[in-house]
Amino acid sequence: MSKFFDRVWRPEQLPAALLGAMRVLTDPVETGAVTLALPEDVQAEAHDWPVELFTERVWRIGRPVPEPEVLAEAAAIIRGAKSPIIVAGGGVTYAEANSELQAFVETTGIPITETQAGKGSLPFDHPLNLGAIGATGSPAANHFARGADVVIGIGTRYSDFTTASKTIWQHPDVRFVNINVAGLDAFKLGGYPVVADAKVALTALTDALDGYATGADYQAEATRRAKAWDDEVVASHHSGYGVTHEFLSQAEVLGAVEGVMEPTDVVVCAAGSLPGDLHGMWRTRERKGYHVEYGFSCMGYEIPGAIGIRLAAPERDVFVTVGDGSYLMMPTELVTAVQERIKIIVVLLQNHGYASIGSLAESLGVQRFGTLYRYRNNESGRLDGGTLPVDLALNAESMGIRVYRAKTLTELKSALAAAKAGDEPCMVHVDTDLKFESPKGDGWWDVPVAEVSTLDFTQDARGRYETLKSSQKPYL
Repeated sequence: MSKFFDRVWRPEQLPAALLGAMRVLTDPVETGAVTLALPEDVQAEAHDWPVELFTERVWRIGRPVPEPEVLAEAAAIIRGAKSPIIVAGGGVTYAEANSELQAFVETTGIPITETQAGKGSLPFDHPLNLGAIGATGSPAANHFARGADVVIGIGTRYSDFTTASKTIWQHPDVRFVNINVAGLDAFKLGGYPVVADAKVALTALTDALDGYATGADYQAEATRRAKAWDDEVVASHHSGYGVTHEFLSQAEVLGAVEGVMEPTDVVVCAAGSLPGDLHGMWRTRERKGYHVEYGFSCMGYEIPGAIGIRLAAPERDVFVTVGDGSYLMMPTELVTAVQERIKIIVVLLQNHGYASIGSLAESLGVQRFGTLYRYRNNESGRLDGGTLPVDLALNAESMGIRVYRAKTLTELKSALAAAKAGDEPCMVHVDTDLKFESPKGDGWWDVPVAEVSTLDFTQDARGRYETLKSSQKPYL
């Protein structure tokens, strides 16, 4: 888990270990968690430290430039494209290359798509921003991806979700131009590697493509499809997406949260069905307004993560969107928020179950086993009895958090406004519909289904799986 580890047996080892740790923390490729292990006996020792250890140091983060020959070849590949797209990853924001990306898009007319980490690369309403791509992508982005003859990956690791398990690019002659500071990622999918900083590379590539632009019809179609998806998202924020239901839908809750937030406020999430909905539907307006940890669906990350974000950016309000299942993993850091008076706004969606795990299991032909908060039924022997009397709002109140309860959309908007206006950590607890689905794209995620089964629904799921798997491409 650590990119740098050192065990300090003697006090005099510590300066070198500290400098080694900082080298990794400030390296754009190798950066990651660092660990310095100090056994207890070392901790008790006194030592005369050199004054130089405590002097201010400036650690310069490098911006590798693209090689001229590599840049020329990348430009030649793009110039030959009729239907190119961009996949903007987290590296765009890490490199502070958002302005350069916008200039590149507007000069060339190449529409962009965004990975989970790349959300906010451009404002959601930029006419050439097609939105999320991949397994949780928008219909607009995935449509253009399937027809793309050149894919320009900028700061993306091409995760399984981004590639929709290698099914999203279907053009028979698709080529990849990958701008990445890490060689490992620049070479992925058999792409032409431009190992360089995104900010520097985009500036140089914009100049190298002087005079090139996609066709007016291509750009107009991108704008039309992006607008159609945005209209569908906005419609889902109101009145249950045109369908009557007892509890609020997840999309309605997200729409209400978005409505009360300032462009510079931050939304935080990590696990469950919420990251997928946020990736596809969240209308990001500012490059650092979206913080969703989705690498390993880290249940419980949301609240402690939000505390860290608020400490790093005290001028921004931080909204935590979390389901009841993920909340149960690590709610106790609410005590830290109360103790330190760190204002975070936790929006807890209570649907008395595990929505994403249940729906995924159902799609794989194994049904929703153990994904509802229910008593075991003595007659059936299954967990299909009455709903458990779990009250997570009371749980939060017991840790000192101010809680607002909401059941209707009007109550929710009022509660969110009160939470936003306050200066204390708080929770907005809202009952939501477990099975009411938000509007989605048509991306796929390769999760295998049992090949041998006597159950009809499992056999049907296997048939769907084999059909979708047949569309996977090696991209060599």
